[in-house]
Amino acid sequence: MRFDVPVKLEVLAKLTGTRVLGEGHRLVSGINEIHKVEEGDITFVDHPKYYDKALQSAASFVIINKEVAVPEGKGLLYADDPFSAYIAIVKKFRTFEKSDKAISASAEIGEGTVLQPGVFVGHHVKIGKNCLIHANVCIYDHTVIGDDVVIHSGTVIGSDAFYFKRRPEGYDKMVSCGRVIIADKVEIGASCTIDKGVSGDTVIGEGTKMDNQVHVGHDTVIGKNCLFAAQVGIAGVVNIEDDVILWGQVGVQKDLTIGKGAVVLGQSGIPKSLEGGKTYFGSPTQEAREKMRELAFVKQLPELIEKLKTK
Repeated sequence: MRFDVPVKLEVLAKLTGTRVLGEGHRLVSGINEIHKVEEGDITFVDHPKYYDKALQSAASFVIINKEVAVPEGKGLLYADDPFSAYIAIVKKFRTFEKSDKAISASAEIGEGTVLQPGVFVGHHVKIGKNCLIHANVCIYDHTVIGDDVVIHSGTVIGSDAFYFKRRPEGYDKMVSCGRVIIADKVEIGASCTIDKGVSGDTVIGEGTKMDNQVHVGHDTVIGKNCLFAAQVGIAGVVNIEDDVILWGQVGVQKDLTIGKGAVVLGQSGIPKSLEGGKTYFGSPTQEAREKMRELAFVKQLPELIEKLKTK
């Protein structure tokens, strides 16, 4: 998330009750979790396993719970609980706005777009031209939708990321401040859920089509002209390149890439990145021909066992 106006690091230190390590007058231009950081951003790290990743990332500022030398070109905030400090900044700069009407006065809706009865459009939403939004669709704040988009009944666009920190007493929510960006000529089926980014954007590329009951997790980026059948489930921070086809009930693990033109057959589970231009099947996924041969051999096992018994 970008701040409307850059903020001095020392101001964020006062807001969060943290201590500046480095130059407090430097300007922070946005806040992002580690997967989405850019120059000018502030992020956080609270586990030794990820200290180096955060300190060497593109982020210009890091909230950290260890006294370390300040890397060149960066500023640090020392915090006993970096997660809570991060959340305090998010809540300050992306304050929840209560709605008092179905279509927010701050929403921008393009010429020729039709909103059927029961549609909810939140604050600061932008919807392009000639879209058709069917009954009872819910579009959360800050969503951006292109031209010629169709969204079917019961779909939710921009729901919070499923992202929690486990504590001894329970779970702390990572408050979402990202957006959903939907490009031109996308069609989304009924009862789908598209989660907003934690701090960046969940993106659906031009011409992509989704069947009913598809779920897309936070910060996932989907390319152009993809096709997803019913009950596909995609976790967070997935990169799906152009022309990918996922057939029914495919499950996709987080933090991976599916290459351009890959096809994944129904009920497959994807635990790691897949090369483009190939067809896959199974859980975990394998190239489809290899998996089919394996299944054929498995069917022959009882007969082979009986033959071995008679020898």
